[in-house]
Amino acid sequence: MKFKPNQTRTYDGEGFKRRAACLCFRNEKEDEVLLVSSSRHPDQWIVPGGGMEPEEEPCGAAVREVYEEAGVKGKLGRLLGIFEHNQDRKHRTYVYTLIVMEMLDDWEDSVNIGRKRKWFKVDEAIRILQSHKPVHAEYLRRLTNTCNPTCSPTCNTSNCHAPCSQVTDNNSSHCVVCSTQGSDLVNITSSKQFIREDTRMDI
Repeated sequence: MKFKPNQTRTYDGEGFKRRAACLCFRNEKEDEVLLVSSSRHPDQWIVPGGGMEPEEEPCGAAVREVYEEAGVKGKLGRLLGIFEHNQDRKHRTYVYTLIVMEMLDDWEDSVNIGRKRKWFKVDEAIRILQSHKPVHAEYLRRLTNTCNPTCSPTCNTSNCHAPCSQVTDNNSSHCVVCSTQGSDLVNITSSKQFIREDTRMDI
């Protein structure tokens, strides 16, 4: 565990920073996604997300981060996968879908750092993200992949409206974990798949 001026960084047992993010959609068609401007590079767009706090569930961290960074509330959907970054900084990010139900005129990051937000068609968002945030682009490419979130249906987060879901494929559940090391698809067990991507993520 490490401390920053505005948050506590938490790590799992393998030394990965624990993160959560949401793909925020305008509606259930999931054809328009909300991106926010980067705090480090205001001219670039990113998927809202950030580090988990101590004792925080991934689903709770995800909705908190999009509330702080994008100023939205909504209905939390499925877990797309757990995306790993293994290069200079190790991150493990739980990525969820969220249908936006409310948008604030002013929110924490818009007031504090001037962060902006904008709706994009999914194809356009992938193209924009690919140049500087390829792992964020990969989130959008994995929209059809889902697995069980680690949070329970009794998640205490006020914005966590949907129970955790499970999707089956050939009668077996599967969880997608994307890593930056290598480019091979490795079958860990009959019910889980690890997808490795050669990408880099700078938070």
